[in-house]
Amino acid sequence: MPRTYQPFFAHGEFRRLMPALVASDVGDGMSVVAVAWLAVLIAPDGRSGLVVGAAVAAYALPGAVGALVFGRWLRRLPARRLMAVDGWLRASLLGCVPLAWAAGVLHPAVYVVLLAGSSVLHAWGSAGKYSLLAQMLPPEQRLAANALVSASASASVIVGPALAGFLAAAVSPAWIVGIDALSFAVLAVQVGRVGGVAGAVGTAGPVDTGRSAAGLHLLRRQPELLGVLALTWFFNFLYGPVEVALPLHVTDDLHSGAGLLGLYWTVFGVGAVVGGLTAGALRKLPLWPVTLGIVAGWGLMLMPFGLGVPVSVSLVCFALGGMIYGPFTALSFTLFQERTPAAWLTTVLAARGAALLTSAPLGTALGGPLVAVMGPRQVLAASGGATLVLAVVAIAVRLSGPRAR
Repeated sequence: MPRTYQPFFAHGEFRRLMPALVASDVGDGMSVVAVAWLAVLIAPDGRSGLVVGAAVAAYALPGAVGALVFGRWLRRLPARRLMAVDGWLRASLLGCVPLAWAAGVLHPAVYVVLLAGSSVLHAWGSAGKYSLLAQMLPPEQRLAANALVSASASASVIVGPALAGFLAAAVSPAWIVGIDALSFAVLAVQVGRVGGVAGAVGTAGPVDTGRSAAGLHLLRRQPELLGVLALTWFFNFLYGPVEVALPLHVTDDLHSGAGLLGLYWTVFGVGAVVGGLTAGALRKLPLWPVTLGIVAGWGLMLMPFGLGVPVSVSLVCFALGGMIYGPFTALSFTLFQERTPAAWLTTVLAARGAALLTSAPLGTALGGPLVAVMGPRQVLAASGGATLVLAVVAIAVRLSGPRAR
């Protein structure tokens, strides 16, 4: 084990918390397949694209609303309390999905409402997680701890979809959503056992509207940072339709099952982990050119889907796409960190979080109607083409402005 990570496993509270975080990450990874697959099964004839889009968006988009609406009441809660509340809410409402399925009352509207309710506080739970790590560990260990927790989330994209694809051959995806619910119950219980870690100290919310407004005011005077934010927003937005189109591409175009969908996300996750681990080496390169290259490369890897290439080729493209996509978030944060005065960094990142909360979920919500009109294969290719156009526009804007690293 690298020396950087050894102290964490001698830290009693971190050692107890990390397995529960891994469990919830794997549960969410399984839901990448299960949520969309269950939507396909319960959708009326001819409406699968709309139902899948609504379900995937409901699993994420309400978190943006909850981040803004409940700030007044939640931003002063201790970090572990935020994690526990989010965990129990997700466990309770996601746990209702298999019960409704077993009772024969899982109407698409009921399904979407349960998913939406389960995700309302998830942005706060995520903020609580990173605040708890900051309270639990000394400053010199926080970066490595964040990297370790982020690696768990990336690895779950490998393990979760593969496991869900395997289980979907034996049980309904509704029960897989129930396993996700159980994983959040485990996390909520384990967080409750983490005692004495700044128990009376509140945590800053993921979106503090006052700080976000101040941060946006600063960004208006920092064209380069505003450009990074706009690029990231549109990049995430154009990625959103992929989460709707891919499961329908598997069923409608390839006439296959959940196992293949799980395989797509597994190879993507493998690529993302490998790409993410190279982010440290990429820091030695000009950050803007590499970031724009990532945007263009991801778009290019989606284009073959529109050409009707064999499954083996599209799997390779999706794996390479994951490898290209993997470092993007780290590089985006690095650009903000290097270009923002230290005294304003928290404020600017709050503004960044407020702006980006809606990007991918809105793209996902748009994916349903687009699939209904164009078809899943064409939506995948269109997402790639639009992303390439985004890269070209960003490069043109970048070249026309002042040169920077």
